[in-house]
Amino acid sequence: MCDFDDVKNLLEKRLSKKRYTHSLNVADEAYKLAEEYGENPEKAYFAGLVHDICKEEEPEELKRLILKCDTITNIELSSKSLWHGPAGSCYIQEQLGIKDKDIINAVRFHTIGRAGMTRLEEIVYLADLISKDRDYKDADKMRKLAWSDFDRAMLEAVCFSITSVVKKHGYIPVYSIEAYNQYNYLYLARKKSKEKK
Repeated sequence: MCDFDDVKNLLEKRLSKKRYTHSLNVADEAYKLAEEYGENPEKAYFAGLVHDICKEEEPEELKRLILKCDTITNIELSSKSLWHGPAGSCYIQEQLGIKDKDIINAVRFHTIGRAGMTRLEEIVYLADLISKDRDYKDADKMRKLAWSDFDRAMLEAVCFSITSVVKKHGYIPVYSIEAYNQYNYLYLARKKSKEKK
């Protein structure tokens, strides 16, 4: 892993002040969630720091990077707003020498999610939604849920993301649909199990 100060300096050069502050907030939130849920806090902090490293990159460079990503789908290619995740995962491998699959996937899927996310990936996904700069309508509710019922928070986070895209008439990547199905299945199975007791 890279030195945090070096990464912060790089991010300051690559991102607007608002996006840089958001990245610091996500890193802080990811660190705390990792401590709470038994993950490596430093890894979570690093992944949170770099999750938006390509958010403000030029479209041509984003496209160059995502075309190297062997998990990219046609729906993602059709949605420029989704390019920064896969592009960021390629960038941190190329430019920062990151080889840790957990960190790479946390950056890759922080916007759209996927079925089978590791706990670190989930932590970065949630940290991005509940960082202290987020002020959407249900942000406080989502924050409370993340600290009280992590699995339910993941279902609600995926639902929130999909609903936001549907309202804008955007494309839903198959990864997001599969994530929804997984978290909803787990939630319903847990609910059914409680009802039997």
